[in-house]
Amino acid sequence: MSEYFPYESLRPHQREFIELVNEAVKNGENAIIEAPTGFGKTVSVLAGILPYAIEMGYKVLYLARTHRQMDRVIEELKAINRKTPISGVELRSRKDLCLHSYLTQFTTDAYNAMVVCKNLKKLGKCPFYENEKKKKTEFDELIKFFLQEPSHPMEILDYAQTLELCPYDLTRRIAEKANVIVASYLYLLSPTIRENFLSSLDIDYSDLIVVFDEAHNLPDQAISALSDRLSIHTVNRAIKEADEYREHEIANFLSIFGKGLEMLYEEKLRERDVHEVPIQPELVFAHVVDILNLDGRYLVKTLNEMVAVGDSIREDKIEKGKPPRSYIGRVGEFLLFWLSLIGREDYLFLMSRDKGLSLELVALDPSKALSFVKNVQSAIFMSGTLTPLEAFRDVMGIENAKLKKFPRMVKRENAQVLVAKDVSTRGEERSMEVYKRMVDYIVEAVKLIPKNVGVFTASYEVLQGLLSANLEVRLEGTGKAIFIEKQGATSQENDLLVAKFKAHARGKGAVLLGVMGGRNSEGQDYSGDEMNGVILVGIPYARPTPRVQAQIRYFERKFPGKGRYYGYYLPAHRKLVQAAGRVHRSAEEKGSIIVLDYRLLWKGIKKDLPDWMRETMRPVDLGRMRLYLRRFWQQPLRGKA
Repeated sequence: MSEYFPYESLRPHQREFIELVNEAVKNGENAIIEAPTGFGKTVSVLAGILPYAIEMGYKVLYLARTHRQMDRVIEELKAINRKTPISGVELRSRKDLCLHSYLTQFTTDAYNAMVVCKNLKKLGKCPFYENEKKKKTEFDELIKFFLQEPSHPMEILDYAQTLELCPYDLTRRIAEKANVIVASYLYLLSPTIRENFLSSLDIDYSDLIVVFDEAHNLPDQAISALSDRLSIHTVNRAIKEADEYREHEIANFLSIFGKGLEMLYEEKLRERDVHEVPIQPELVFAHVVDILNLDGRYLVKTLNEMVAVGDSIREDKIEKGKPPRSYIGRVGEFLLFWLSLIGREDYLFLMSRDKGLSLELVALDPSKALSFVKNVQSAIFMSGTLTPLEAFRDVMGIENAKLKKFPRMVKRENAQVLVAKDVSTRGEERSMEVYKRMVDYIVEAVKLIPKNVGVFTASYEVLQGLLSANLEVRLEGTGKAIFIEKQGATSQENDLLVAKFKAHARGKGAVLLGVMGGRNSEGQDYSGDEMNGVILVGIPYARPTPRVQAQIRYFERKFPGKGRYYGYYLPAHRKLVQAAGRVHRSAEEKGSIIVLDYRLLWKGIKKDLPDWMRETMRPVDLGRMRLYLRRFWQQPLRGKA
């Protein structure tokens, strides 16, 4: 057993997992691994990587999607450290790890925070950074202290605050020497952040062994990191900013450019019953080029000047204690990016009416965000939902990869999958009558499943349809508390909602209403009675928008015959399986999964489901569902709180 495995006994298949990972990193190979919830993937992957990484001096970069997932890695590293010395640190954003009120008050995203931090240091306006020189001895002692045991970000923040030192710089300095760095996907998926991150640590790709946890999220996260959007509101604010700073040529350019966008909007979108429309990228510049008689070189020169002016404006605003944004700089950066992508097949150029007129650059190829993987020693991709592994490998462009799927641990007698054979959320079948029938299923299931139940729908539109069919009123009659996921809620608001929902597991139980693919159907863990049943309403296929259709066409060119499967069907099936997996955290936990969509019985969809779902699946009507649920829950519960 690895000296970096901290527990007395191994769970089923953990030894094989550890050996597989160890072999991959030694041979400079990648690995794509599917292992079930409750398997112990985090500690297993660390136990497999660390012996070789420590011996050969590689830095382990462990990437996850949420703070909760990252914190879990630190907990496992603490357990390992009690057996074998290991150092590790969790990186958070500057906004999370900054004591300077100006940055925390005025920045909203990672890029702006990076620019502001750099300028505050340059202008000598950060006392915490200045204290690093004045208190060098204390600063160096803290680095040594935190290298003795892996620590959570808030532990580092507390010490730094006491000594009035910069927690972000302190964390970065610990990271330079730590064996393991835990961070969010964004640190490697965003090209700009990735280059800054690696140069700040003075490391090369070849120094890294990378772990991508919950890797089923990678395609969407990669697309998001590579895409960008500019609104007409930003252009109008940039015109006002140019007037304020007496940049008359830029103000004139932007006014003409904005007028051109409005004309394009009138032509392409205003009278059409669509939300977005693809456009030829050159068209956005047509009006300003025509009016000002610009050639391509002068256009690029103007945009570069806007970026430079934007940098100066940010510095000026920092000096004056104002919010450090520059709309001129933002427009210049976006349009230079837009220009650079003309002719590329892996991007879609969109005009949309999302909160007003917007231009969008939509990346179509998530593998472009992982182009660096060929240069690292080894990359491990793992999740409970990656089937089929070959499709994930293809879509993410991962070469030289071992593929391994470990069996689900759920005991057959503890899993129940019931599929309603008379309802579906297929577009042509949606009606108030169907929604009312679905409400009947949901209410009956909530009555018969003990304690907490999750209801996850294919979309917010479907959730609204159920609420219109009196779902909330009908659920009140079950005696269980009702919690409804809010679209656009902050992480803090959502965490509070989920905590209240979980607390009802100790009483009569509760119902959580949300959507598949959302943070509560994927990122949350529910143990014991916190989720005894999940009701899945529909299959979360994306709407056939221009961006979805472009994705399908792109994949069809890249993977002939598989475009629609890779770009449309498979992502939805994975979201459904993720939501279904909320009921089982261990082999002993018992749970019911009810799917209100007969399409799940179709062969083409069933093949994308895990073995344990296919093996226990039964078609039902309302009466048969009642019968099966009564029988299932009359059996003694195993492993429940």
